[in-house]
Amino acid sequence: MGLVSLLKKKNRTLLFTTPSHSGKFYIFHKFYQWYRFDISETDTHDPVSALSQAERKAAKIYGSKYTKFLTNGSTSGIIGAVLASKVKKILIWDNAHPCHSNAAKLAGCEIIEYKLPLDQEWGVYQAITPSLITEYLQEYSPDGIIITSPTYEGFAANVEEISRICREKGVKLIVDEAHGALYPFSNKLPESAVKHADYTVQSLHKTAGGLNPTALLHSNDNDPAEALFMINTTSPSYPLLATIEANINYLNSRKGRKKINELIENIKALNLPSPQGGDDITKILIKKDGISGYELSKILFEKYRIEDEKTNDISTMLLTGIGTDKKKLIKLQKAIEGIYNGKN
Repeated sequence: MGLVSLLKKKNRTLLFTTPSHSGKFYIFHKFYQWYRFDISETDTHDPVSALSQAERKAAKIYGSKYTKFLTNGSTSGIIGAVLASKVKKILIWDNAHPCHSNAAKLAGCEIIEYKLPLDQEWGVYQAITPSLITEYLQEYSPDGIIITSPTYEGFAANVEEISRICREKGVKLIVDEAHGALYPFSNKLPESAVKHADYTVQSLHKTAGGLNPTALLHSNDNDPAEALFMINTTSPSYPLLATIEANINYLNSRKGRKKINELIENIKALNLPSPQGGDDITKILIKKDGISGYELSKILFEKYRIEDEKTNDISTMLLTGIGTDKKKLIKLQKAIEGIYNGKN
C-alpha cells in the first residue's frame, strides 16, 4: 500500500494519538482535507512501512541506491548527505547556498572554499568544470566536495565526468541539484546527477510542481536514513510525504513527461529578443543595454506584474517549471518585447 492509498483509507479506530485533531477538528476549515489526512507515525495502518515502500519504488524510478523523501527542503538533504558521507575535509563553493557550510559545520568537517568563474557579460556564475575539479582536488586533497548543478541560471556541470574524477581520487561527490528536479524525466534537459554522484539533492517544489518544502535525497553511497533521523522530526507530515509520492509518480508518467516536453517546446517557440540562458532552457535569462538587471526586474514587476526569480547588476532570470503554461509564457514574451522596444 502506497502513502496516497494509505491516507485515503478510512481509519475506524477511536484515536487517542497525535495529531490531536483526530482528523475531525478543523481550526481552519479551508484546510479540512489536510487535517483529514494528517496522521501519526503510530497510526494503526503503519505509515512507516508505507513510506519505506514508497521510497524504494522511487529509488527504482530514479536508478539510485536509496531515495529519501524530505519535508524540510533541499537544506535537510544537503545536511543529511554530508553527515551520511562521513567526510572530514570538504570543498564547498564560496557563494553556495548557506546550507552547504552549515552542513559541513554540523558534521565537524574542515571547510575549504573554492571559487567559480563569473560571466562578466551576464553577471552570473558558470558551472564548475572537470578541469577545475581536478585542479582543486590536487591542490587541497579533500575527501568530499559539494557542487551546485545547475546554477540558479541553469548552467549545468558535466556531472558524469566530474563523478569519474572524484571516484579516482576517492572523493565523495555531493550534488546540489535543487533546481534540476525535472532532469531525470526529459532528455531535452541537462543530464541529472542522480545516477553519477554519491549524493544528489533535488527540490520538487522549485520546478517540479511539489508543495513547499518537499525535496529528495538520492544516495549511491551510504544509506542516509540514520543521518536524516538525527536532523528531522520524529513526527513527520504524512500528507506532505504522500504528495512527494504522487509528485514522483506524475513526473514519471506519460502524462507528466508530456507536460515537461510541452513546457520546453513552448519556451522554444517564444520570440524573445536576444535571450541568454544556460544549459537549462527552463531558466530564461535576459538583459537590456542601458539598464541594470535590478531596473529590468523593477519594470517587469511594476508595469507587467511579473516577478523574477533572481537578479544581478546586469541580468534578470525568470524561472519556469511544470506549472508554467503557454498563456503565462506569452504574457512574458509581450512584456519583454515591450521593454526591449522602449515601451517601459
